[in-house]
Amino acid sequence: MSRRARIALKAFVWAACLTPLALLLSRAVTGDLGANPIETLTRTLGVWTLRLLLASIAMTPLRLLFGVAWPVTLRRLLGLFAFFYACLHFSIWIVLDHFFAWEEMLADVLKRPYITVGVLALTLLVPLAATSTAAMIKRLGAANWKRLHRLVYVVGILGVLHFLWLAKVGRNDPYLYLGVLTLLLGIRLWNWLRRLAREGGRGAPRRRLEPSERHAVSPRQSPPSAAPSRDPSRV
Repeated sequence: MSRRARIALKAFVWAACLTPLALLLSRAVTGDLGANPIETLTRTLGVWTLRLLLASIAMTPLRLLFGVAWPVTLRRLLGLFAFFYACLHFSIWIVLDHFFAWEEMLADVLKRPYITVGVLALTLLVPLAATSTAAMIKRLGAANWKRLHRLVYVVGILGVLHFLWLAKVGRNDPYLYLGVLTLLLGIRLWNWLRRLAREGGRGAPRRRLEPSERHAVSPRQSPPSAAPSRDPSRV
């Protein structure tokens, strides 16, 4: 994919990710949030948080299934948008729902399991968002960065649980998100087992240097020829 195409693709993703927020703000300005505006704001922001999180997790499975590299270039961008929507979702709960009643919020976190897992998911997203830059990949090292960002799968599970436990009886959409997450995790497990079988116990698989990792390598440095490093953001 050319540089111009990558820029156009990322611009499209930016527009697509910001559109739900723009529409929600438009509804708020026109007073079209229904009988319970706070619930509408909280629910809409939460749903888009989960959608963007699952979209981020889906990028690597798409590469594995179709053999194309461009989806993984969007993974970190989608993950940051998921974090952005999660912060907005949490802010509505703090400011509008409880109006900074910290003791009341703490009681809710301890008493209501769906809030407990939601707060835990947001907490785990913080280090992932903070280390999403190429500079942090260099600072942490590829192996450490990769291990840290495996937390995204834990966050995905917690997010789906939050939605399942919060959903009212009779709603089926939480099970759709559960099915999507199960499929994505199943593809990753299938790929891991396939790699183990292919290696046949001969050691860790070797892969060629990914394009985005080449940008993170200094011009005066080159990756070891015997075992090229991998772009952790594409795993």
